[in-house]
Amino acid sequence: MRFLPMAAAVCFSLLAIAGGLAAAPHAPAQSTDLQGTAAPGTTAPGAAASPASDAAAKHAKRTACLKNAKTKKLVGADKTSFLKACIAAP
Repeated sequence: MRFLPMAAAVCFSLLAIAGGLAAAPHAPAQSTDLQGTAAPGTTAPGAAASPASDAAAKHAKRTACLKNAKTKKLVGADKTSFLKACIAAP
């Protein structure tokens, strides 16, 4: 019979802790101040391209080089040297 009151006390204390965590203020997900920012995907005059677009361009170039190496059926050191030269080319 002592188990029931003890279990109820544990449940109520856990409920109080969970309620306290739910009522805690959360950090804002994103700032709402957009003054001085450009639209996504555009760059301001004289500004460098964003790192995300650079990474996407590098990935696209590497993928094209890999497909080209596969078409030429290159393997091993030949494939490695071809990929280095292809990716480094402007």
